[in-house]
Amino acid sequence: MADHQSTKPSGSGAGAYSINLENFSKRLKGFYTQWKEHRTDLWGSADAITIATPPPSEDLRYLKSSSLNIWLLGYEFPETIMVFMSKQIHFLCSQKKATLLETLKKSAKEAVGTDVVIHVKVKNDDGTILMDEILRAVRAQSKSGSPIVGYIAKEAPEGKLLETWSEKLGGSTLQLTDVTPGFSGLFAVKDAIELICVRKAAYLTSSVMKNFVVPKLEKAIDEEKKVSHSSMMDDTEKVILDPSKIKVKLKGENVDICYPPIFQSGGKFDLRPSASSNDDNLYYDSTSVIICAIGSRFNSYCSNIARTFLIDATATQSKAYEALLKAHDAAIAALKPGNKVSAAYLAAVAVVEKEAPELLPNLTKSAGTGIGLEFRESGFSLNSKTDRPLKAGMVFNVSLGFQNLQAETNNPKTETFSLLLADTVIVSEKSPEVLTAGCSKAVKDVAYSFNEEEEEEEPPTARPPVNGTDLFSSKATLRSDNQEMSKEELRRQHQAELARQKNEETARRLAGGGSATADGRGPVRTSTDLIAYKNVNDIPYSKELVIQVDQKNEAILLPIYGSMVPFHVSTVKSVTSHQDNRTCTIRIIFNVPGTPFNPHDANSLKFQGAIYLKEITFRSKDLRHSSEAVQLIKILRRQVASRESERAERATLVTQEKLQLSGNRMKPIRLPDLWIRPLFGGRGRKQPGTLEAHVNGFRYSTSRPDERVDIMYGNIKHAFFQPAEREMITLLHFHLHNHIMVGNKKTKDVQFYVEVMDVVQTLGGGRRSALDPDEIEEEQRERERKNRINMDFQNFVNKVHELWTQPQLKDLDLEFDMPLRELGFHGVPHKASAFIVPTSSCLVELVETPFLVVTLSEIEIVNLERVGLGQKNFDMTIVFKDFKKDVLRIDSIPSASLDGIKEWLDTTDLKYYESRLNLNWRPILKTIMEDPQKFIEDGGWEFLNLEASDSESDNTEESDQGYEPSDMESESPDDDDKDSESLVESDEDEEEDSEEDFEEEKGKTWEELEREASNADREKGDESDSEDERRRRKAKALAKSRVPDLRKGIPLKRPKFR
Repeated sequence: MADHQSTKPSGSGAGAYSINLENFSKRLKGFYTQWKEHRTDLWGSADAITIATPPPSEDLRYLKSSSLNIWLLGYEFPETIMVFMSKQIHFLCSQKKATLLETLKKSAKEAVGTDVVIHVKVKNDDGTILMDEILRAVRAQSKSGSPIVGYIAKEAPEGKLLETWSEKLGGSTLQLTDVTPGFSGLFAVKDAIELICVRKAAYLTSSVMKNFVVPKLEKAIDEEKKVSHSSMMDDTEKVILDPSKIKVKLKGENVDICYPPIFQSGGKFDLRPSASSNDDNLYYDSTSVIICAIGSRFNSYCSNIARTFLIDATATQSKAYEALLKAHDAAIAALKPGNKVSAAYLAAVAVVEKEAPELLPNLTKSAGTGIGLEFRESGFSLNSKTDRPLKAGMVFNVSLGFQNLQAETNNPKTETFSLLLADTVIVSEKSPEVLTAGCSKAVKDVAYSFNEEEEEEEPPTARPPVNGTDLFSSKATLRSDNQEMSKEELRRQHQAELARQKNEETARRLAGGGSATADGRGPVRTSTDLIAYKNVNDIPYSKELVIQVDQKNEAILLPIYGSMVPFHVSTVKSVTSHQDNRTCTIRIIFNVPGTPFNPHDANSLKFQGAIYLKEITFRSKDLRHSSEAVQLIKILRRQVASRESERAERATLVTQEKLQLSGNRMKPIRLPDLWIRPLFGGRGRKQPGTLEAHVNGFRYSTSRPDERVDIMYGNIKHAFFQPAEREMITLLHFHLHNHIMVGNKKTKDVQFYVEVMDVVQTLGGGRRSALDPDEIEEEQRERERKNRINMDFQNFVNKVHELWTQPQLKDLDLEFDMPLRELGFHGVPHKASAFIVPTSSCLVELVETPFLVVTLSEIEIVNLERVGLGQKNFDMTIVFKDFKKDVLRIDSIPSASLDGIKEWLDTTDLKYYESRLNLNWRPILKTIMEDPQKFIEDGGWEFLNLEASDSESDNTEESDQGYEPSDMESESPDDDDKDSESLVESDEDEEEDSEEDFEEEKGKTWEELEREASNADREKGDESDSEDERRRRKAKALAKSRVPDLRKGIPLKRPKFR
């Protein structure tokens, strides 16, 4: 709520604002009266109450601290601390706010007999001294030695001031208690001034729905226009913010939206206020359903309305809507003073049980919430459990709906539909007052019929079980325990069906030739013949026996037993030098084929009986020549390795078609001033470029002639558009079928982006106040820049999408996908934590590098690992249909995201399993490919099912004893060994591209290190081996209804904590 200028004093001084002292006195008195009367049951027996208001934010949010500011003072006071006591009220704030608050002293004394004490925090002061003064006052006025201080528990401290205050409270001897229920009760009953604000907000809301949304929908349907949900959202939001467009006489500076308007159709429905309008076009074919929901605010007081429109409705749809309409009216009628809050929902349930009992499982689990300064007032949810009494003056958003109903139609976009109705209602002494009744919800006003002749009705098909396959469906904010159990049971049934289908699919694929063995590694590395000199006469003559570097022939000449012996620089693994007194020691280690991590290549296979030189050391007194020789060898080695790497990468590239440039008739679609990732190589300052859409592909180019990238439409596998919301960049991302070269880098992912915000700090300007006009103006400019960039990208995407719908490109089936942020979760896909977001066809992370793009159709199963009670996080392992491909691990996902991830996996028809430990997947997949028939006979993937067999329990207990969930790094000496394969691969890659000489400094080769590790294992005994052996013996004795060698002998990994 901090971003609404109508409730926030600006930095222009207190003179421009004045607090309504009459309202302040009346509401302060009501506050203290309720605190005194309900001190024990609502206010946690608090002796003092502290409210800390956070700094301003661009996010649309609802905070009780901000609500109290507006309710009591008329404005929001960011970064202000208020402490209410029986005899004093303390304010800690800046000088400008203190000037405005000085006027309250007389009113507070007259109203409740309290003194107002104002603590002025100067710039660059952390306020700790002032905070200590406030806490001393709290202790002085308390009768007990340990006063109870009430605070709003759910509001995390933001900003340095509030964090310091939170630390002071937590570190003191004070007892803290949550007073959220007290404020919920305080705000629930509105006075006459508040009800006027609610009425004006509701009038604006219903007027926008009636006079703008409905006519626009009717026009689009009548003229068969293609209008996207998102464009409807944008247009409606503009009308709300400028009421004069629909002739509503309210000032624009006093109004705002409660949430971005919601428009849904085409079978994708989400009945939550947090839902979003996607970019799909409005779908209004026969039997379609359109849901519209909008909410507006006046002077920060909220209102809401939702309507459902039916197009050529079927009998099932009409019956469902009529039942919902009666239930909605019954819920409103039950809102009478003296009734319990739960009476509204119970009345709705009774109507549904009478009119359409088969629809009861699909009824939303609440009939709405209290509404006012907050869109959802906690403690006043219209569900079956809330037993608070209704009072005159309360305001409710009565919102009721049916989710995921099935229609008798063969159209996939209309076979699943939802219904929603919402109105803003005031509880009054006589009968409930419906403030949004101006927009009718009667059947005759929301049902449209465009078919002139009634089509012959098809017999209704049997209703399939609800699997929750709607991608956007998710849990409502408030649900009963019974519904949770029911939802979990439905998910379990769906997962059982997916397991059967997945095992059949895997069996067919393995039987079709997927049984070839593979260990997940790439093919044996090959190279061209390493020839430095064709014959002895080509070796350059040297009078001195010193180390020489032949740049032309890419060789080094080493003096060995009086002769200069040539070595191609590619045979050198590393070279180091060490100075000691007056001598310099040069140590050269060579690549020896056939040793661990250095397999045979084409050359070594030709000369299998050859003897290789592993290491050679020289000692020299010429320090200058020694240093120069080592440096030249390193430079030459790096140059040759880079050239060979690029040559090998280019050799594997698939030849692309040639880009056809747009002619004079059709100008290319352009998007200027973009940056590219990966970056072009080379030195010099990086320059932005322009992306152009031509006949058969994109071209990105900068002002430099050698910086150009062509992306063919036929090579695009996935295209993503991610506008900046909480990120600093707006981006277009292309995931390709085949690699291309960007500069000298081979890549399948190319991204073009713009930074929407300048990450700079003004030097010498000091820290400005949040109320400073310059600060406010700068924030406004940043918002405008972000919106402008997002709009430019959106226009480019729309134009390209129109190009892709042309006949010559239609077969490519290309479209821009957008991340679904509400389904996102945090995790570690590579080395750093990132926010990973699903799309309709992928799982992506496009902001941090390296990028993550996983195609959902390529996933075989997902295994959720380290799942158990007491765990703060878990890991996700994605197994691909190509078993030769290494699994993808996403580590350290917060456990709070577990249910959301399982719901998303289930709705996208992905089979998932859960395990308490990490599994070593490479040998598992290898075993499956070596004997696919046995894998199929033993139950397929069901060896991962923890609930499949009672015999699992013994091993589970055994495993639990050996594993203690902890966020600390494991001290087990075997941890590094268990992950050695992946660690070695990454180290080897890094060594080829860098000149880090860690190994040389340690003075031991891989072979020596491996030998030492083996000796250490032997000294420790055979505990781990005997454990594995015991597991294998136990596995062989089990019944063949499971996969013995996988079920009990799954290679386990300890989780890697990052």
